[in-house]
Amino acid sequence: MITFRMLLRLATVLCILLTISGCWSSREIEDLSVYVGLGIDIGKETEFEENIANQGGGYSKQNNLTATVQIAPGNSSSQKSQQSGSPASGKTSYSNEQLTGDSLLQIFRQFALRRDHPLIGHHLKVIVVSKDIAKKYGLDQLLDFVLRDNDIRPNCLVLISHHRAVDVLTSDDPSRIPAFYLTGITGNSYLSNKILDPVLLSKLDAQMQSGSSFLLQNVLNFNGEDKFSGASIFDGKTTKFIGELSQTDLEGLSWLRPKEKGGILKTYNKEGFTVVYEMKKKKTTIIPKVVGDDISFHVKTESEGWLMEDWRAPEEEEKGAYLSELEKEFAELAKQQIRQLLYKLQHTYKVDVADFRDSLRIKEPKTWKKVKDDWDKIFSTVPITYEVKTTITNPGSSTE
Repeated sequence: MITFRMLLRLATVLCILLTISGCWSSREIEDLSVYVGLGIDIGKETEFEENIANQGGGYSKQNNLTATVQIAPGNSSSQKSQQSGSPASGKTSYSNEQLTGDSLLQIFRQFALRRDHPLIGHHLKVIVVSKDIAKKYGLDQLLDFVLRDNDIRPNCLVLISHHRAVDVLTSDDPSRIPAFYLTGITGNSYLSNKILDPVLLSKLDAQMQSGSSFLLQNVLNFNGEDKFSGASIFDGKTTKFIGELSQTDLEGLSWLRPKEKGGILKTYNKEGFTVVYEMKKKKTTIIPKVVGDDISFHVKTESEGWLMEDWRAPEEEEKGAYLSELEKEFAELAKQQIRQLLYKLQHTYKVDVADFRDSLRIKEPKTWKKVKDDWDKIFSTVPITYEVKTTITNPGSSTE
């Protein structure tokens, strides 16, 4: 005999089954084109686009930008005639496809006219913007669609290419997907202070909204190989590219930023032999000082590290004085790096991308409210003093 309680249990089980039956609107991964990289270059139509336009397949547009989408896994050989930037022979683990226009959204919709699998951006890992187009248009313009599109997650990395973005998204190694490779390099920042903290799309959006000038990591390319080198400076008001910092400049910047980072200092002793110090710990304090309308900063940096390479093996009795002398030399090297960086920031580009504004905003909020709208100009005239102390806590093991 079926009781009311049994019927209630059956109804409950059926309701539960309905909730775990899967997504009614799901699409198989094989039916999608998952793009993991996006490159943005100055507009230049591909040969495919020019030929299609000559056949009457064009549409109303200006050739302001060329977008490259990196699709993984790569297409079959039948699609290779439409690729640009992939190795000419052999199978690849990705494919690059390009279209040109004046709207990223319209370009993405145009891909629907030439691909049987629609593009999906849920797994976009990196956006590479060429320096040339970043001089012409602000990043807020170039990335407006990307920031509005719910399909694209805000945790993708943003980089600046020294030349064409499509070259950075191209590899001669068929087993390597450049978008994954580039994001992997950012994980090496604990080994080198020449690598900036990753600037994700969400962080970039916040920086642009704040109106403060900012930095993005540079990436160079040659013959299918990429290398991080220096950083691009963007004006906070226009969000356009205005200049670059070298690798040495980024080393100087790391001494001014509180976050601990790895890095090395190299000098030569009296005999001309190479001596290398590797930073293990670092503490940086930026102290703003306000007297009336006058603003100044003092930076205090203390570093502990190891003597990791010394091409001359000093005598045992010399080691105490020898290490003390090296500590002073390494501190002076760090000061030189800071001096070079501050000159560029205050006199060449006249922008604060070393985050002095954050110290002033936190410790002197009333003063910050008065100067924030014209901070870059004011920063270029602000006196900045600094002191650096390096301590060799481990001289390394002896090989004698």
